[in-house]
Amino acid sequence: MEQQLSRIGKRPKDPPLYDQFVPLDVNKKEGIGSNSLVGCDSIIMLQHDPVYTLGTASDTSFIHDYDDNGDNESRIPIVRIERGGEVTYHGPGQLTVYPILDLRGYNQDIHWYMRALEEAILLALEKAGVAGATREEDVTGVWVSNKKIAACGVKLKRWVTMHGVAVNVDIRSLENFEGIVPCGLEGREVTCVNAAIDGKQYTLQEFAIHMKAALEEIFGITLLSAT
Repeated sequence: MEQQLSRIGKRPKDPPLYDQFVPLDVNKKEGIGSNSLVGCDSIIMLQHDPVYTLGTASDTSFIHDYDDNGDNESRIPIVRIERGGEVTYHGPGQLTVYPILDLRGYNQDIHWYMRALEEAILLALEKAGVAGATREEDVTGVWVSNKKIAACGVKLKRWVTMHGVAVNVDIRSLENFEGIVPCGLEGREVTCVNAAIDGKQYTLQEFAIHMKAALEEIFGITLLSAT
């Protein structure tokens, strides 16, 4: 699955106007009069090419053999983005989920939102037959047998969410984590859905079905295909 785009069939209460999913300043008269479109929240599910991403305040020391002089061309691309958290890896075999939600229609609380994302992951893993998945105190993400199976990192702008979660699904997703200290957690390992279950081995498309159902249940929404 290269990319799956879905739209939420539930609009926020008293929905604001949108400009590329970022609310206009509704206190400005020209904002209200110049755009009559009512936005719709979206969720994007995709699989990235290999990349290491750094949060706004991430420490490059968590990337092994990182060259502070900038000579990192031969390695996996390194991109600094707007989310919180330390370095992580995205690549083939991993389902990355980007919710673009106006939390004014849900709950204006970033901690609630992070816990809701984790709960959706836990529910999706349960639907897939992964036993023993859990949260850990003082760290974000989801864990199985003391190994991290999913990461969360978000940013909010005017209560609209950006970035999201990444769930390691098949064994390919683990290949390049050895190049970093994932999320800055020394001594912690990573795992994937297919390593945590016996029998069935999931494709990204198959696990995405469980993730879609879990997001619908946790956020009380209906996801509609954009195609």
